[in-house]
Amino acid sequence: MPKRAGGYSLDLDSTVFERYGEQEGVKRGYNPRKHGRASHHPLLAVLGEAGFILHGWLRSGNTRSDSGVVEFLKEALAKLESQKWIRVVRADSGFFAQDLLQYLEGLELHYIVVARLTKWLKREAARVQEWRALDETYAVGEFRLKLLGWERERRFVVVREQLRETKRSLGRKLLEVPGYTFRVFVTNRSDAPEEIWRDYNQRACIEQRIEELKSDLAADDFCLREFFATEAAFLGILMLFNLLGEFQRATGMSGYRQPSTLRAQVFLCGAILGRAARRTVLHLSAAWGGLDERNSLFDKLLQYEIPTSPKLEFQPLAST
Repeated sequence: MPKRAGGYSLDLDSTVFERYGEQEGVKRGYNPRKHGRASHHPLLAVLGEAGFILHGWLRSGNTRSDSGVVEFLKEALAKLESQKWIRVVRADSGFFAQDLLQYLEGLELHYIVVARLTKWLKREAARVQEWRALDETYAVGEFRLKLLGWERERRFVVVREQLRETKRSLGRKLLEVPGYTFRVFVTNRSDAPEEIWRDYNQRACIEQRIEELKSDLAADDFCLREFFATEAAFLGILMLFNLLGEFQRATGMSGYRQPSTLRAQVFLCGAILGRAARRTVLHLSAAWGGLDERNSLFDKLLQYEIPTSPKLEFQPLAST
């Protein structure tokens, strides 16, 4: 991966793989589409700006979103040369946990996590008096609070949205403040509240990557009897996803293309085997783009320097 000025965003998320059978780890848990359906509950860490999956775990279906997240992050960060690769860790309310926040603070990593709106947080959000309007619909405020069981107080950023008939609001309603919805983020960054909100909104890309894993690469279709066999298939698909991203970078493609788009536009080409002047000729589909367009892609692939693990870069023994 190329280094990026300022570092990458590390986005945490979990998803649900619906299962039909009695394979290892298939348990009943949270399932937003089919309530009560047994599932697996994978956990992913994605480098947001690169669309690169840094790490993945397959987990039993009855685990919470934040189950094992600290150990998961330790493994994920160990894959990087330095923590300087990471500019911020972003996560939804399923990861609003004291253990995770303490771990990130101990590493001096910035984070933006959606707060789970408990009654205490709802009360504090309703008590905010100083609001700064961003436009006629949105306003921002903030407060500091030490929740029960926490060792210290933390900064909370609040985004207030006025309810509209023409658009669904993303936040939660508070009985104490009718006519508005609220979103609350906990963060250790000192940026203006609107910058925290805008930064977190970029996290929507991870939802697209998860949907591509399911729809384009069938990540949720491989389920074997043994849990670790299923996880091996899952990790193989994550590696394939990353290879497709590296393929685009190595060939200099402009803009990101989904796996299904790559398949249709690059990897598949309609062709007919025929003859011309007593010679066998392969007629390629014009829709594929033709060799004039694809030759530059092939040239870049041939010139690509394949990176190797340091363990494969042997050094000769020093003469004595």
